[in-house]
Amino acid sequence: MLPDIFYLSWFDICSFISFLAVALSVVVLAKKHQHKIDLLDKSSQNSLSSISSTVLPPSPTDLCSHDEYHEDEDSLSLDNLFPCDQTEIYASKKISYIIEELVQTEASYVDNLKLGLKNYANIYTRDDLPYTLKDTKIDLLGNIEEILYLHEKMILPMMLRNQRDLKKLFDDFSEYFDKNSFYCYVTFTINKKTSMELRQDHREYFKTLQTEFNDKLGIDSFLVQPIQRLTRYPLLLQQLISDFYKNGINCKPVLMSCCKLETRMRNHLAVVNQSEEIKSIEELDELNILQQGYFRKSNEFDAYNHKSRKKYRCKVFLFDKCLLCTEVKKKRLAYRCHFSWDSIEVTVNNSKSIVVTHRIKNRPEYEFYAAEAYVIKQWMRCIGRISVSTRERLAIEGNVTIPMEVVLIIGIIIWIMFRLL
Repeated sequence: MLPDIFYLSWFDICSFISFLAVALSVVVLAKKHQHKIDLLDKSSQNSLSSISSTVLPPSPTDLCSHDEYHEDEDSLSLDNLFPCDQTEIYASKKISYIIEELVQTEASYVDNLKLGLKNYANIYTRDDLPYTLKDTKIDLLGNIEEILYLHEKMILPMMLRNQRDLKKLFDDFSEYFDKNSFYCYVTFTINKKTSMELRQDHREYFKTLQTEFNDKLGIDSFLVQPIQRLTRYPLLLQQLISDFYKNGINCKPVLMSCCKLETRMRNHLAVVNQSEEIKSIEELDELNILQQGYFRKSNEFDAYNHKSRKKYRCKVFLFDKCLLCTEVKKKRLAYRCHFSWDSIEVTVNNSKSIVVTHRIKNRPEYEFYAAEAYVIKQWMRCIGRISVSTRERLAIEGNVTIPMEVVLIIGIIIWIMFRLL
């Protein structure tokens, strides 16, 4: 006599088959996800291995151009493992003044952003707001509230906390750049063109508000402050580094941390400046830029399109999720194409050119030529970083990769337990 659980109705059989189908779908999705990670891993290895023979030019900051301060090396020496006596640093009146200026201007920056937001973010509740300005708060002010939060809640408290420990101040500051906390400035700059057009179209209205608020500088000055502040940081640090040498201060750990931070600030400022062109790309209808992840870099190349067999001057934009190619037409940028990273493979053809190959079609799509070899190395290094970053993100998003056998066994056990109950 067989137990009752083995006398199955059609409903039981269909339920079991449905469960197996769902389990199988989960496994297939997991396999596809893992395949994406493997492709990105291979792309990253190819990108990093193909640039080993090219050499970068020295850093623009001569005082930090030594290999110890290279942006990708952050080398540790015995001198850097132990704290140094910072008394000598604060004994220098000039250095103390620079540190004080760094902190005080940060506090003033926060106050100015708060005042500007109080004045111009609240205009959307006014009865005299022009109809053409309604629902344009994000277009006008961008993400300046996010920038204020970063500086008021994170950067300024960190500075005040570490005012007497420069090394920790510089190291903590660098960590915010490493975590992409300052990417809010890229987003702000991408929106800059839209904001300027709105302000220009409503110039008279904003002049009236400026008089009413007793605002001496106006909304234009308020909205240019973020970029002015970001530009001021590396200038203060360069001045600080220069005074270290002029005063003969021997505190290598602090100097290394300062150079590391200055390099990160300078590199991020370059990305911010490049991002301003993104909103100027014409015919960009099929691609939502804000959904392509972080913007990383742009470069001009001479491009050869293998499909159309045409050559033209192009500007290529690198995002976390895609490579975007535009054609340079005098002072205009026209959209030409974009590729997701898992659909292409980028390899170095020679020291001054790279090839973009379609993985599925197994054919070259584009070849980009640079005037200098170091541009290719910088570009490929950036692609390598994107591959690593994307692979880590995908691994976090799809961290459940259960083997099919395990899924089936668990399914059968659950189904039998259900029948017994």
